[in-house]
Formats: sequence, C-alpha cells, structure tokens
Amino acid sequence: MTQWRGRTLFMTGGSRGIGREIALRFAREGANIVIAAKSDQPHARLPGTIHSVAEEIRAAGGQALPLAVDARDEAQLVRAIEDTVAHFGGIDVVVNNAGFLGVTPVANTSTKHFDLMHGLNTRAPLITLREALPHLAERQGQVLNLCPPINLDPGWLGAFAPYTVTKYGMTLLSLGYAEEVRSKGIQVRTLWPATLIATAAVGMTAGDAGLSVSRKPEIMADAAFALLDQRQTFGDQVSWLDEDALRHLGETDFDRYANVPENAGRIQRDFYIGTY
Repeated sequence: MTQWRGRTLFMTGGSRGIGREIALRFAREGANIVIAAKSDQPHARLPGTIHSVAEEIRAAGGQALPLAVDARDEAQLVRAIEDTVAHFGGIDVVVNNAGFLGVTPVANTSTKHFDLMHGLNTRAPLITLREALPHLAERQGQVLNLCPPINLDPGWLGAFAPYTVTKYGMTLLSLGYAEEVRSKGIQVRTLWPATLIATAAVGMTAGDAGLSVSRKPEIMADAAFALLDQRQTFGDQVSWLDEDALRHLGETDFDRYANVPENAGRIQRDFYIGTY
C-alpha cells in the first residue's frame, strides 16, 4: 500500500461502471482519488453519484475528492484540475474515463449527437491532458486513456463511423501525446476491454442479453492497476487490451470475471476486436 498512499489520480467520469471499479482498486492501495463527473445527484435509472463513490473510496482506504464536472465544459475541467492540485498538492495519474457510446451510422447520427460523442470522447481528453501537463511533468506521472487499438477492418469502419471517429481520435491523441511528453518522463497508456463489460452503457445498448455475455468491470480495474503500478514492466507499448495486460503478468484465468458464471465460455468480444 505504501507505493500509492498519498499519490493522486484524477479521473473524468467514475461515478459508475469501469471508472468506479478503477477508483476502488486504487483506493484499496491508499491512493487519493478525484472523481470529476457529472453525476452530482441520483439518476432515476443509473446507479451511483460522485458522492456515493467518494464514500466507497474512503471506506476502501483511500482519500476522495468528488467534483461535479461536465467534461464537455472547458472551464469546469480547468477548475477541476486546479481544485485537485489545491486539495492534494499535485497529480500523479490522469485517467480519461468519461465517454459516450453511440452505435448509429452516419445516416442516423444527428449533429447534436455527434457533438456529444466528440465532446466527451476526444475534446475532453485533450483539455484534460493539456491542463494536467505541468503537474504530471512535476511528478513524472502517468496517463491512462480508455480507448481502443485502431482497427481498420472495413466492417468496424462501416458499423458506426461517428462513434469510431471520436474513439479513434482519442487513441491517436494518446499515441501523439505519448511522444510529445516522453522527454518529460510522463508515460501514456491506452486500455480497452477485449470483451463486453457489464456496464450501464452496455445494458442500455445490448440489454440483458449483452450483459449476460459480458465480463465484470473488475477485469478493467485489475488491468489498469497493473499498467500503472508496474509501469516499467510494460515497456514502451502504448495500447493494451485488458486481457493482454494481465497475461503479460502471467494471468490465465479469465472465467472468474464472467458477469454470469455459467456463460464464461460464451463471452462476447468487444467493439474493434478482430474482424467485424
């Protein structure tokens, strides 16, 4: 626990799903966790708020700073970075977790809907990385962006191009930022699930059928912790799948992550993994 006690993670999103699990994983190591998310008040259909997760973080052994932030709002992001540094004294890790899943083709994607995806999936990470840069440089910190490896398979490109553009944009931003800040001692990684993950977003798009062939968010939390905790072990490779990161450390049992244990042999691969 001593390695992470007193070290600070700034996370966009995080009031539920994968972000929450990552926060709790680091909380168990004694880290300071900033939850910069929009969920300030309970939602009628979605569980979790920044305050409920903050309580969970403290109960798990970490320190928490819940900040009500709409990641599409530049001023709110800038202020959240400032508040984090004022409260905890600096930033060791940035986790860009906030995002929006859209599965419509170009013909059925409104400009408003595309702006929402672009604002959360591409624009917000850019602002966060820019504003956190001096603080990350001071501590030779780390970045973890939740975005996919770029797969140019025509099937994936044609499935829902607007969303793909914004998520691949985040990946390209990550790859470029990794080169930009390498000389400052900052390490950048991307992480993407190899399979569907049982989150509210998957439930809303794929229903109970999708959730039944998904893995628990804990696999992403364990992979995120591995990448950030053992940064030298993973070399210079930027983009990682959760499975590959855990295999790199010798993990072979992934059935334990099945959301429905009896379906462990039928888990569905995620977007952009293999051919469409």
